[in-house]
Amino acid sequence: MSTIVLPRPVHQRSSSPRPLSPNLSLDNINTSTACPIPVPNKHLPVCPPGPPPRQLDTPPHSPPSKEATLQQSALFPPENYTPRSLGPYKVYEIDADGVAAALDHIAHQPLPDPSLVFPWLHGLHPCNHIQQAFFIARRRNLRKTPKCLRGITVVKAGGDLSYARLKGAIAPEEFLLQAPTGAVFREVDPKEGFSVRNFQIQAAKSAMVSDIIVYGEDMVETERHAHDVAAAQQVWRDAHEEKGQEIPYYNTFICTSRFDEFEENHPDIVTTDSRGQMTGRVMDFFHQERLEMCTMTKASEIHHNVWLGPTPDPAIDPLLLQRHEQFDVLIECSDLGRLNPAALQAIAESSNVEEQPIYLEFPSSGSIMPPTWSQVEADGIMETCKWLHNLAYGIVPCPSGGQDTDTEGDSPMPFSSTEQVRGREKKILIHCTDGYTESTLLGLAYYTYATGLPVPTAWLDLHMSKHRNFFAYPSDVALLASIAPRLLSESPVHVDKSLGDITELVKEEPEWVKHMDGSLPSRVTDYMYLGNLGHANNPDLLRQLGIGQVLSVGEMASWKDGELDDWGKDNVMVVQRVQDNGVDPLTDEFERCLAFIDRGKAKKTATLVHCRVGVSRSATICIAEVMRSMGLSFPRAYCFVRARRLNVIIQPHLRFSYELLKWEEKLRIGPQGEGRFKRELEWADIAREVAAMNKPYAR
Repeated sequence: MSTIVLPRPVHQRSSSPRPLSPNLSLDNINTSTACPIPVPNKHLPVCPPGPPPRQLDTPPHSPPSKEATLQQSALFPPENYTPRSLGPYKVYEIDADGVAAALDHIAHQPLPDPSLVFPWLHGLHPCNHIQQAFFIARRRNLRKTPKCLRGITVVKAGGDLSYARLKGAIAPEEFLLQAPTGAVFREVDPKEGFSVRNFQIQAAKSAMVSDIIVYGEDMVETERHAHDVAAAQQVWRDAHEEKGQEIPYYNTFICTSRFDEFEENHPDIVTTDSRGQMTGRVMDFFHQERLEMCTMTKASEIHHNVWLGPTPDPAIDPLLLQRHEQFDVLIECSDLGRLNPAALQAIAESSNVEEQPIYLEFPSSGSIMPPTWSQVEADGIMETCKWLHNLAYGIVPCPSGGQDTDTEGDSPMPFSSTEQVRGREKKILIHCTDGYTESTLLGLAYYTYATGLPVPTAWLDLHMSKHRNFFAYPSDVALLASIAPRLLSESPVHVDKSLGDITELVKEEPEWVKHMDGSLPSRVTDYMYLGNLGHANNPDLLRQLGIGQVLSVGEMASWKDGELDDWGKDNVMVVQRVQDNGVDPLTDEFERCLAFIDRGKAKKTATLVHCRVGVSRSATICIAEVMRSMGLSFPRAYCFVRARRLNVIIQPHLRFSYELLKWEEKLRIGPQGEGRFKRELEWADIAREVAAMNKPYAR
């Protein structure tokens, strides 16, 4: 199964993004207060879970003691904290130092084994028979709340998280509901449907098994919210006792410190300061993804004086705008862009020396759709390539209408087509939001024109030699194939070639081109690619990309007879019996898979890691490798791989994500680690941020 490549709408006009309503509903629960601006045309793929698991993984045969499985917390028992009565409920006072110490302590505590918290974390609503039947079959006791969890949930009274936000803080509305009898925990388990990616419910579910700290600017409001939290905790306990289920006793804490005390004494746990500015001391997923994108697509020269890169974003790199002023012409590719080669011609023929950069536009990749594209559009692309080349080389052709006279002075003679005037060379940047999606059509067209390489060869050369990542849509492939004869015949490289020579160049279509959907596998590192089953089934393409090993996670590639022998059986590894079902674990396969990737690296060859769609099982392995090789935390490695999967958003499900957080523990404690780990972010905060990042792309 190949990754579904969505066509772009023709010149789609996107409306400006709107912030989410502060009144969160169950549909948008656990998302950021402001919806991030989506990267153009990324999409969430469909990930089939496969058949129901044959046998659920169960807790170990010799379960550890209760003391060993229960997460340790600096808040329990609360003997060192001053109690305070809020009506019938007892809460405890805590200051800024205590909050910081408690959050630091919990970050050092190992998480329970995945088998002890799943499938509960998936969400098992009593009325959702589909979800229950898939996960728990006859074992109804798996719906019980795990007794091994004791986290810390930080809640900001009032719920406005746009300023004065502590690390991991959520709004009361995200997990509390005002019922007629008082405050209760929201029922966040989905009532219908099946999903192993309910990231949006994790903050609320974690609050149910956490000690909860309430802070705010107004003490009266803070006490009111603390009262509601304590009431909800009591209802939660009573409901379990009625069913004969024992759960740990969780408490409510009220912060007595002003927010400026956190800013002054504990800035490392301040996400957004009192002025609403991000501090940069706590990782923000959206910012980190944009940073990784800009790093990956950093402007580079693809041909003489012509560069590809991202649109300047001072929020990511304050010096980026200054560096982009070094360019004479900046061409932005977007959905709103229009063909305008006449503007480039005017610049080339102008005698004025421009002091400021000139900003132009071009249609985005995928927006010119065959068979609707016209000859005018084809001419526009060709003229754009020609004038870009002239500007880059400082070539100023004589005016097309210019004439001279013969020696008698009475017979007009046209200028020779080869007669040119040399002017100042211009430095040109072709750019778009993410540095690759919308600029691919123009980048590939110009690179083919400037180098004179056939389109497939130019495609590979731009990726391999120029180290550019890009994403070509099927419409781009069709369009470039249609205009390839003109791109090559009018290329400055082929001015002396005959029509027959050009025809032969165009006819050179490698076998791998016939078996691809338009996208190359994603280069995560120089030695590791992430792809789908379609990529794995195209060994000719893999060879061209320098990929000599294939790691199949839960799926088998289908090759022609004899192909495996030619490839070498030792260069193929298959991880069997792992479905994307939220039950089958991957942790036990990490070290074997990474050793295989190491083997390829030692042989100076790259490894393709794939599953069916290339976003969950295989992405999990790639994240595990990035964590190990680069020493990154799970959240940072997640953003690293997410950015490099280009237009397809990676989707490791809940259990895989939790396993990666446990993998981080193992790496930090192991021989290569420091012997003592500290999570950068907690599970609930990670899941909440993933849900927020994915929300703009949900359909």
